[in-house]
Amino acid sequence: MRLEPLPPWLHEIWARLQAARAAERLVHGLLITGARGVGKRQLAAHFAHSLLCTARLADGFACGRCADCQLLAAGNHPDLIQIGPDPDSKSDTITIDTIRVFTGREALTPSRAAWKIALIDPADRLNTAAANALLKTLEEPAGRTILCLIGERSGQLPATIRSRCQQLKVPLPAEAEALAWLQRHSQQRDLALRLRLAHGAPLLALSGYDDALLAQRRDCLNGFLALAAGTRDPVREAAAWHTVGAAQLLDWLAGWLCDLLRLHVSVAPPRLNNPDRRDEFASLATRFNAADAHRFLQQIFTARQQLAANINPQLLLEALALDWARCNHAVRQRRN
Repeated sequence: MRLEPLPPWLHEIWARLQAARAAERLVHGLLITGARGVGKRQLAAHFAHSLLCTARLADGFACGRCADCQLLAAGNHPDLIQIGPDPDSKSDTITIDTIRVFTGREALTPSRAAWKIALIDPADRLNTAAANALLKTLEEPAGRTILCLIGERSGQLPATIRSRCQQLKVPLPAEAEALAWLQRHSQQRDLALRLRLAHGAPLLALSGYDDALLAQRRDCLNGFLALAAGTRDPVREAAAWHTVGAAQLLDWLAGWLCDLLRLHVSVAPPRLNNPDRRDEFASLATRFNAADAHRFLQQIFTARQQLAANINPQLLLEALALDWARCNHAVRQRRN
């Protein structure tokens, strides 16, 4: 596995890690958190390669040429362990059996490098039994083993796990810095819009928002506005939304409602998630009821939690489409 250069907004965190290493203050448990697409996994991978490289560079990065780096590039270094959900299982959780295999005596002893490092990703997918099994290793760590937990939702980890790890929170870069980086790495148009839709996460804007997804977002947004105007059938629109995926649609819905509420209180809000559709949102913002919009936004947040609990996504989207159409129908009735 050859690594892309570390993005500039991660350099400060990298310097802190290298300073801890130079001072021999590396901890056995490291929890790297942050938004999706901000570079957590790149940071963790560079750190792992740096630990295992035998000829690292002056700035701490792996040399890319030594025998250990060659093993890392081939993806078979014995002292780098990657732990995640079983790809052959229908479950997306990390189970206790996976953790038990890792915490076996052989797994915690470096084979050829000075360190053994395990990347546990996504850490928030550890089930309760697996988290408890991992806790024992964090409480009694092997001398040359580092457990690096990576995830977006660290709050779902038990407090006992979080308290035994040094937490590194990777922040979003400033918008200007993120946009400058995107312009160096992409020839796509509308980079500023893609960055907004990715909530400021440059890696997500680069790899997640391709032209096809932008087209889907345009069609779904047109349907959302048509529901507000009473010119689209909610059930049919929900079926169209379902083809995109419920998680993505809920993210867009939350952004659309937030923009409507911003424009409801200010004709020139400092920030919009969807600046390309400002005029349409501004027009709708003058007509809808703010209390209804706040209630609908809360329904979207609730739907996110229900989706994580494996509620039928098609029915979830149908309920939201019906409620949004009903809410706007009531507004039109009051106006008439």
